[in-house]
Amino acid sequence: MTQNTLQVDGHRRQEVSVPGSVPHVASARLAALGITLPEPVSPSKLFSPAQLHDGIVRTSGQVPVRNGVPIALGAVGTVVSFEIAQECARQCVLNALAAIYAEIGDLDRIKGFIKLTVFVASGEGFFGQPAVADAASAFLIDVLGPAAGMHTRTAVGVVSLPRNVPVEVEVAASVTPVRATSESNPTQ
Repeated sequence: MTQNTLQVDGHRRQEVSVPGSVPHVASARLAALGITLPEPVSPSKLFSPAQLHDGIVRTSGQVPVRNGVPIALGAVGTVVSFEIAQECARQCVLNALAAIYAEIGDLDRIKGFIKLTVFVASGEGFFGQPAVADAASAFLIDVLGPAAGMHTRTAVGVVSLPRNVPVEVEVAASVTPVRATSESNPTQ
């Protein structure tokens, strides 16, 4: 396996090459980075963690929960440090990938990410929402490569988020349809 350095938004990113694979194959890239998908959040009776419709999979808001416990609680800039907020943003994306996997069954079906929305619970005077969102963006690019991982993005500062977490992320991605068989749904 070879590794190259890639510049993304002025930051050095490590580009992972996996022999014999397409550069943006998510499952191989996750394995090469030593990352394991967490168990997805259990579906709610009122909404699902992810939903596929017309070739686009969208997630509900994903929060920074690791092993069933929030990484941090509170607002960024007052209670939660910038560095912890970035870690939370990466965990939210990882949780979103787990939700997508549970919905479509194979991360390698992801053709590309379309939209990333990052909500940051912000203490008074904190204006670094885009920099917190950069951690989520960079993680997507690390996992899928620059072609499939590049996306549009919105970073929003809010007063509070569900469960008092500091970051929440939603994503939308384009996916390859599955081949129609007697056992699969040809519209997905």
